[in-house]
Amino acid sequence: MIYIMPIILGLVYCLVMSLIAEPHRRRFNAIMVAGAGAAYLSGGGLGPWELPFTALTAYVAYRGLESWTFIGLGWLLHTAWDVIHLLKGHPILPFAHNSSLGCAICDPVIAAWCFAGGPSRRRSAAYPPAPA
Repeated sequence: MIYIMPIILGLVYCLVMSLIAEPHRRRFNAIMVAGAGAAYLSGGGLGPWELPFTALTAYVAYRGLESWTFIGLGWLLHTAWDVIHLLKGHPILPFAHNSSLGCAICDPVIAAWCFAGGPSRRRSAAYPPAPA
């Protein structure tokens, strides 16, 4: 379950996010990736290395305001940071030892959705439902 639940959470995240209309969906996801980049700041265990990573993620998130590719890149950067914390630092949730592992599994699912352009599950107003 430790490997399956993060995948399910990633899929649920994508499903819920797909309900937000563009361009708000892209911009909201850029904010989310910026927040993820700062998740380890208050105790990730890598000392001053937490700061340049947060700055890099903030830049990538800023570029993500206009680009799904940069948002996907941000999630992959966070995946790598999760793995580093799993091996050398502290977990993202101090009370959950495997939380960085779960995050490292979940984030690529979200990144794949972002690289696909953050597709919507909503019907477009350009294509209203056919009359019954």
